[in-house]
Amino acid sequence: MDNKILGVDIGATKIHLGVVEGNKVIQEVQFPTLPDASKEDIIHNLINGIESLGDHDLQGIGIGVPGLVDEKKGIVFDLLNISSWKRVELKKHLEDHFKIQVMITNDANVFALGEKIFGKGKDYRSMVGITMGTGFGTGIIANNKLYSGNLSGAGELGSIPYLDKTIEDYCSGKFFREQYNLSGTTVFKNAEKGDPEALKILDEFGVHLANAIKTILYILSPEAIFLGGSVSRSFKYFEASLYNSLESFPFKKILEMLVIQTAYTNNISILGAAALIISEAENKKDSNKSLSS
Repeated sequence: MDNKILGVDIGATKIHLGVVEGNKVIQEVQFPTLPDASKEDIIHNLINGIESLGDHDLQGIGIGVPGLVDEKKGIVFDLLNISSWKRVELKKHLEDHFKIQVMITNDANVFALGEKIFGKGKDYRSMVGITMGTGFGTGIIANNKLYSGNLSGAGELGSIPYLDKTIEDYCSGKFFREQYNLSGTTVFKNAEKGDPEALKILDEFGVHLANAIKTILYILSPEAIFLGGSVSRSFKYFEASLYNSLESFPFKKILEMLVIQTAYTNNISILGAAALIISEAENKKDSNKSLSS
C-alpha cells in the first residue's frame, strides 16, 4: 500500500483528484465540473488536472462517478449532471494517455470500499456503506470484496418504491426539502439549538431510515452499516428513533450483532477510488495463491 495511486472523484459539481500514498492523500487538486461542456472537453480537463499533480510513479488510477459503469471495459453511462456523458470510454482514453491501469465504479461503491480498506470497515467481512446527501447511495462489501453487480448497479436501494415515492425521497436531503421545505443543514442547526420542530423532523427521518435498513438486512444481512454524507452528521438526533423502529425487525440475533456507525474518514472519495487499485492487486495475489496451491 506504499505505492502511489491517483484517486479521482467525478462529482456533479466538481472533480477532485488526489495522489494517495499509504493511507494519506499527499497532493490534491479540484476544479468545477462543467455540466454543459462537451465530452471531449471534460476528458481534456481531467487529463490536464491529473498532469498538474506532477510526474508521479503511479501504480494506477481509480475513479468514482455518479452513474452506471461497465467496470470491465471502463465505460461510463449517463453521468449525473453531465449531459454530454451518455457513453464515455473513460478507461481507454486514460490508459492510452497515461499507460497505467485505470479502474472505475459508482461513487457509492467507492465510499464502501474506502471505508473497508481505510476506515472503520477493516474488521468486517460483510458491510454496507450508505451515503445520505442530495441522494441516497449504497455500496456493498461481501466476503471482504466489493460487490457491484452488473454496470455497478448493485445497491441502488434508493430507487426502491417506498410510501408514495422512493427510499431516496425519505432517506436523504430530499426528505427535508420535499416534506418540510427546509434544507438538511437548517434542520441540523435548529436541532443543535434544541428546536422542538427540528428534533421532531429528525425523529421522523430516523423511522424512514430504519425502514430502509430493514430492507438491507433482509437482502444482505451485513455485519455492519456505515453512514456517510452530510445528513449523517445529524445522527445523534435520529439515532434513538432509528433503533426504536428497528426493534420490529423479526430476526433479533441479527439486530444484536449489527453495528451501525457514522463514518467521517477524511478524503474518503479519493481514498476509496484509490482502493479500487489496491483491491484489484490483492485479488490478483489471492488468485495466484489459489493457482499455485
